Amino acid sequence: MADAFESRRKELEEAFFAQHNQKLLEHLKELKKQSLDKAAIGAMSGISDEAVLDKLVALKLNTETLAAFLLFPLVEVAWADGVADAKEKKAVLQASHDAGIAHGSAANRLIETWLEHKPPAALHSAWQAYVSALLKTMSAADKESLKKSILGKARAVAEASGGILGMPPKVSKEEAAVLKQLERAFA
Repeated sequence: MADAFESRRKELEEAFFAQHNQKLLEHLKELKKQSLDKAAIGAMSGISDEAVLDKLVALKLNTETLAAFLLFPLVEVAWADGVADAKEKKAVLQASHDAGIAHGSAANRLIETWLEHKPPAALHSAWQAYVSALLKTMSAADKESLKKSILGKARAVAEASGGILGMPPKVSKEEAAVLKQLERAFA
């Protein structure tokens, strides 16, 4: 009888440690994935600032969704007045497609999610940190090109819903404020 209890105790102990080891292995795999994502994002963007890379990984960004993150300002402009309307959404999705983001890709799905549900304000500060670190890796000409590209696309989103009866596109006060804030991120 004592052998039966001892045998059962060992079985339970082994089961406990097997389950515990499995949890540890899963945790290690997640850490390794995050490390790979962090390294891949760093290699792809040229950013070496660990704090910025940690923020990007914490946002669950990876090499697939990083392109969407660069276009985050377009989404911010769309939501500037509290509502991302159909014309603004269409302008954001067109700009993302023009930037090479394929329909149905992880980056496209992320942008669509941001357009359906207003992203948290914390995403803006993460984007600013990302752009600040990215600009440090670029030449003056490349910085200016990126600035013109992002701000031009953001302005197109702001103008998407403006204008009535052929009048020039109008940008709301809220959209103008977001555009000004975005421009300061490139200073």
